[in-house]
Amino acid sequence: MSLSRFIKHLWSHSRKVGQCFSKADLAAITKAIGDSENKHSGQICFAVEGALEVPALLKNFSPRDRAIEVFANLKIWDTEHNNGVLIYVLLADHAVEIVSDRGIHARADVSAWDVICHEMESKFASKQYRAGALSGIEMVSQILQENFPKSTASKNEIANEPVLLDIK
Repeated sequence: MSLSRFIKHLWSHSRKVGQCFSKADLAAITKAIGDSENKHSGQICFAVEGALEVPALLKNFSPRDRAIEVFANLKIWDTEHNNGVLIYVLLADHAVEIVSDRGIHARADVSAWDVICHEMESKFASKQYRAGALSGIEMVSQILQENFPKSTASKNEIANEPVLLDIK
């Protein structure tokens, strides 16, 4: 683990999330997820974290490692059709990771996740957090629309509100 990464995470804090995503931004993200899920049967979760906790840093957790842990902790894998998607943002590392459930891997070309992550990271780098989040949700939505069309039996299994992961 690099010392600069360790320091960056120690100096970041949960207020960082509020500095990047206002209440209006979070409301727009919630609406975008709801609107998206009206077009397909997939489930989208948007989670944002200011920094990793010290134990995770000492274990040299990558943003991907943490995203997989959050995916499991939030039980995104527990949807009826195994079509949950996590969009995870780690602000201290300027990283975006997308983790999808096995039902999506069976149907979709998930190599598109990297393109979406890079697009979001590019917008975040220029401080366009809201635009980056909404763009990422829209691109994920397009993939879900192609592979998990809306059905009458579709239900909302994961809350649409962004999950704000705080340093404890």
